[in-house]
Amino acid sequence: MNKLNHIAFIMDGNGRWGLKKKRSRNYGHLAGVKTVQKIVESSTQFKIPIISFYVFSTENWKRPKSEINYLFNLIKIYFNKEINNIMKNDIRIVISGEIQKLPLKIKNILRNVIRKTKKNKKITINLAINYGSKSEIINSIKRIIQRSQKATEENIKKNLYNNLSFPDILIRTGGQKRLSNFMLWQLAYAEIFFIDKLWPDFTKGDYSKIIRKYYKIKRNFGGI
Repeated sequence: MNKLNHIAFIMDGNGRWGLKKKRSRNYGHLAGVKTVQKIVESSTQFKIPIISFYVFSTENWKRPKSEINYLFNLIKIYFNKEINNIMKNDIRIVISGEIQKLPLKIKNILRNVIRKTKKNKKITINLAINYGSKSEIINSIKRIIQRSQKATEENIKKNLYNNLSFPDILIRTGGQKRLSNFMLWQLAYAEIFFIDKLWPDFTKGDYSKIIRKYYKIKRNFGGI
């Protein structure tokens, strides 16, 4: 049976879901947070050690300022409200991305959550915020040069934003079939599942079905 250590999510379709419900795009983002909570709970039940969520890309700065502010406010409200539950459930939070370029309040909240949860062990949640994979790879190479290291695959991996195991599965909702500058290095051999459902409609049943399919895949990694 295939090992399953890490599942990554591109949570596409929140805004479209909100408009489909004859509400706002922000209403869809709020619904998307509830789906994140369900997936975290399910991942704990399925004993998945690491899950990654593509929260905010470096390209998302092109969105309307009101939507960007709403997304950051959601992050602030969520962690202020849920930090005790996060600690209670032994969840470790790590961040991938250029956190130093985020608004000061959000930056401080994220750093506080990282600090508080660093010893938690049940599950690691990697949040890709202000994240772009091309920038991550370039920054990794810059660190290698600064540290006078050899340019090897292992050193590039060690100098990425987080030295986590690479995803075994990528799940993208929303019907689009692209990676959108997400974990280009890490996803080289991931099994990729593109789902037509919008993120707020993604269920535990959908998640479980994908995991069952994964366990049946013969993974060759370039071999036979």
